[in-house]
Amino acid sequence: MNIKGKLIIIGGAVDKGSFTEASFDENIANNLNFFEKGILKRLISESKHGKESRIEVITTASTIPLEVGAEYIKAFNYLGATNVDVLHIQKREEAVEESILKRIEEADVVMFTGGDQLRLTSILGGTRFHKILLEKYRNEEFIYAGTSAGAAAASQSMIYQGASKEALLKGEVKITSGLGFVDDVIIDTHFVKRGRIGRLFQAVVSNPMVLGIGLGEGTGLLIKEGTKMEAIGSGLVILVDGQQIKNTNLTDVSLGEPISISNLVVHVMSQNDTYDLTSGELVIGGETIKETV
Repeated sequence: MNIKGKLIIIGGAVDKGSFTEASFDENIANNLNFFEKGILKRLISESKHGKESRIEVITTASTIPLEVGAEYIKAFNYLGATNVDVLHIQKREEAVEESILKRIEEADVVMFTGGDQLRLTSILGGTRFHKILLEKYRNEEFIYAGTSAGAAAASQSMIYQGASKEALLKGEVKITSGLGFVDDVIIDTHFVKRGRIGRLFQAVVSNPMVLGIGLGEGTGLLIKEGTKMEAIGSGLVILVDGQQIKNTNLTDVSLGEPISISNLVVHVMSQNDTYDLTSGELVIGGETIKETV
């Protein structure tokens, strides 16, 4: 499928600079380390009409939607994008209101905030709201952007539970269906700061055809044409490739017991590095690296 839209998925905040958490500084200039290094600013430049693009911020995942929405408007306005509004959708019945659907149909960008990704899938999944987003992403110059929960929910498969310290014990990581904007990947966020690499290992070993993507704080991926990924922001992107796994005890151990994995491949991306989901090619500083299967 020739996908015309773009995805921008973001790992979350680095200290101040978060528009999804309580640490946001009232003096917006102090938060430039998060968006001025390429994420929100890049989002605006990649959008159909630049600073004139119609942007809708979706706060469904958040438990403090009013505060979060206000901070995003402030941030976008500071960057020169003033055609911005917020949709506080808290119930499934609200996701089918004609006034809300009209706003989504007219949007050039939707920005999903952080919070609980299970709220996104349970409230929005399968609704007309969700279907309009998918249609726009596939057929129009449209951007789906999400940070933290909004990023985790973007893929077809979604991690929604699992403590970092117990992540390599069988059964500790819970996976369900996401919103389905990108196939054959599974995304975890706040990856470096919260030590979530074990969660991603278990998600991948249980389905080695899926590429694990771990997004560090202050870091994102821009995905074009559904397959071409570019690292943006100031941190790291971890890729976990399970296709070359030689052996694992996953099916032999009982629930709660440790998992062993042989020959799991891990890549690390930083700003401007690219990866092609179709070819498996990673480009670092102009040098192309392709794994031999």
